[in-house]
Amino acid sequence: MAMTKFRPCIDLHEGKVKQIVGGTLNDEGAEENFVSKKSPSWYAEKFRGNDLQGGHVIQLGPGNLQAAREALAAWPGGLQLGGGVSLENAGEWIEAGASQVIVTSWLFDQDGNFLRDRLKALAEEIGMEKIVVDLSCRQVADGWRVAMNRWQTITEMVIDLDIIDHLSQYCAEFLIHAADVEGQCSGVDVPLVELLGQWTGCPITYAGGVRGLEDLKLINEASAGRLDATVGSALDLFGGSGVTYDELLAWNAQSSD
Repeated sequence: MAMTKFRPCIDLHEGKVKQIVGGTLNDEGAEENFVSKKSPSWYAEKFRGNDLQGGHVIQLGPGNLQAAREALAAWPGGLQLGGGVSLENAGEWIEAGASQVIVTSWLFDQDGNFLRDRLKALAEEIGMEKIVVDLSCRQVADGWRVAMNRWQTITEMVIDLDIIDHLSQYCAEFLIHAADVEGQCSGVDVPLVELLGQWTGCPITYAGGVRGLEDLKLINEASAGRLDATVGSALDLFGGSGVTYDELLAWNAQSSD
């Protein structure tokens, strides 16, 4: 039986590992929960040492290229890379050590209209097995819509099983941040988890609002174990008090039994 696993993340902002409050990131900066004194490579090496597969490095805005490359170099082939990915640079990120690239904003025009041909072209260029589509979203009247440009622009794309099924022709996985609860340690978006848990195709990783092991259990139950999850601001490695890294390792070991 499937069981939710913890997947690690390294969020980069202005060249440093940080945890920020979802939806507050803009040209002026962001509301920060945590700024690490440790390097991106320290985290990558730690995750590598515990063989935590499927984690990601996300560049939140400009000024993160060197930090991202440093993290990927510490675990070649072990981490996905997102933030500013396009057809022009996707291959370079794979060469730099990314296991897969994560794409969002580049798949939409400035008005939030989905450009399917771009995703198709990327799949033809690097192979769909190297692509993770980020469907990070915000809640609206008719459910959830994908949010781009650091979650500031709501697109036309409504999150439902039909769109996930359609996009799965061109990617190997999905990453979905519930941007309204991201970084707030206020609990997960259960209705969204329940919706995503109906998907039985390629892997989906959920992020947003996880406070500790109880929320991992909740995701596991609400998704029938089909979703994996990241833990950010609640984790002790990122200054949190909701759950320890060792507890998450034990959770993953239990899910592998």
